[in-house]
Amino acid sequence: MYTYTKEDILRMVAENDVRFIRLQFTDIFGAQKNVAITTSQLHKALDNKCMFDGSSIEGFVRIEESDMILKPDLNTFCLFPWRPSPNRVARLICDVYTPDGVPFQGSPRQVLKNVLAECSKLGYGLNVGPELEFFLFHTDEDGGPTLKTLDNGGYFDMGPIDRGENARRDIVLTLEEMGYEIEASHHECARGQHEIDFKYGEALETADRMMTFKLAVKTIAQHHGLHATFMPKPIFGIAGSGMHLNLSLSCDKANAFPSESDKHGLAPVAYHFIAGIMRHIKGMTAVLNPLVNSYKRLVPDYEAPVYIAWSARNRSPLIRVPSAEGHSTRVELRSPDPAANPYLSLALVLAAGLEGIREKLEPPAPVDGNIYEMSATARKRNKIDNLPGDLWEAVQEMKKDPFIRTVLGDHIFEKYVEAKELEWNEYNTRVSQWEIDSYLAKY
Repeated sequence: MYTYTKEDILRMVAENDVRFIRLQFTDIFGAQKNVAITTSQLHKALDNKCMFDGSSIEGFVRIEESDMILKPDLNTFCLFPWRPSPNRVARLICDVYTPDGVPFQGSPRQVLKNVLAECSKLGYGLNVGPELEFFLFHTDEDGGPTLKTLDNGGYFDMGPIDRGENARRDIVLTLEEMGYEIEASHHECARGQHEIDFKYGEALETADRMMTFKLAVKTIAQHHGLHATFMPKPIFGIAGSGMHLNLSLSCDKANAFPSESDKHGLAPVAYHFIAGIMRHIKGMTAVLNPLVNSYKRLVPDYEAPVYIAWSARNRSPLIRVPSAEGHSTRVELRSPDPAANPYLSLALVLAAGLEGIREKLEPPAPVDGNIYEMSATARKRNKIDNLPGDLWEAVQEMKKDPFIRTVLGDHIFEKYVEAKELEWNEYNTRVSQWEIDSYLAKY
């Protein structure tokens, strides 16, 4: 992570011919927002005097509480490579404050910062390595997205079968120019589906990078005449897109999870962490899988987890312990999808894991067999529960678990539940094409 001063920002803006600065923040549903200023207003922004109308942002505040302040995090300064000289564009990610100088508790970034502060009190830091999958689609004559994929490639295919290779190459080069260390990029198992993995990092910086990653992917795809989507399941009958989270705790700059004496290579703190996540996963699912469409991905046979279990040997459970050892020891949470808000997702997962550590919770025995192939009787015998089956069920589980409200705070919790129940009701009353195809002629 960089450590910048106000003077550094002013110098970099002058040296790089920057004329516009985007002051970015994220709403509770994971949508990126920004206020664009010219360099003439940069001193004002750096003095935390840039205000915006919070009542215009979904889930923020009521109109009578509208004035909010954007406080730039100087260490997030970044140039947008797709806006070259002259008149370059840069960005600063901002925290949201109330006019009296108090951090706004309805800001997702602040929620994560709150949990990270609790983590630090326990002597830990959280490192996260995300794996975000996305689809590349052709656009129509108006530039709108279609469902026509760019290729019919499969897992690890290469050109000329992988016709998204050039776009993915340019995305990687752009991300590297923005300071990312890219570890791998490849075609995923579904046609038109791709994955680019960047190096793990501290949780807040990684959440910021996840948001910037989405922006960069969409922007570079657009430059190729394509539409990139992080929608979890855009096409029926093929795999959807996940956002696997590789998680480890650091203590005194060392990984706290490994143990040479344990048969799975895990220290007690790692087991407690897993148990805490498993305790609250049902209540967290409405945030980790936030759309009606998310639950079209969470079905058997498409590599997405459906059952609440963990394993060090196979990929069917919710939580997997990869075979990496020592410094690379981690746990992989496989249920989240890329439509999720990274700040709220990481806040909930970390808070759940910390609860497991504080209470010294123990997870159930690992499940080493393929859970998809187990009968309902076998799953019951092994006490393997299911994730929520749709958004409505997930929101009800969220409401039943007081832990979720405690982490998110009353403001975000209530706004989130209200919006997601409305989303479900709108979906549930809509007449789908499937219903037309199945019933219109028949009845």
